[in-house]
Amino acid sequence: MSRQYTWVMTEDPQDEVDRLVRAWREERPDLDVEPLQVLSRVSRLARHLDRARRAAFAEHDLEPWEFDVLTALRRAGKPYELSPGSLLRATLVTSGTMTNRIDRLAQAGLVVRRPDPEDRRGVLVTLTEAGQARVDAAFSDLLRRERELLSGLGADDRRTLAALLRTLLTPFDS
Repeated sequence: MSRQYTWVMTEDPQDEVDRLVRAWREERPDLDVEPLQVLSRVSRLARHLDRARRAAFAEHDLEPWEFDVLTALRRAGKPYELSPGSLLRATLVTSGTMTNRIDRLAQAGLVVRRPDPEDRRGVLVTLTEAGQARVDAAFSDLLRRERELLSGLGADDRRTLAALLRTLLTPFDS
């Protein structure tokens, strides 16, 4: 016979942000510290996410920038290639930085450059089989780690949080 357990919390859990807000309210009652309730938590969560991402990438011998370029190519769909200009737009780096990154990925055998058949002066950057295998494994590991970070939330709460964060981020992305 299986049992179902229901956890009832008599008090909201307290975190470091609660302590920070309480201290500021005592020291500066004249200030509205409400933004700290959300943004300090987002900031702290971002640090945890950054650690999880770096660990997932490191396990697959990738740097964050390498993952960014390789996933941009992988998301492009077969034949998993983009122009350097498209990669620039996808990763938000300068032209010189992208050239350096493509050079390093090509030296590692994760991408190859080939002439663009539609533009004699153009080049396409193509994900190699080794690059695809590496980025697929790293992405799977990253998703596992991110699910762990979100494990304290139910499906409805995750959808609600995603919607709220989308509302907050949309003005910055446009």
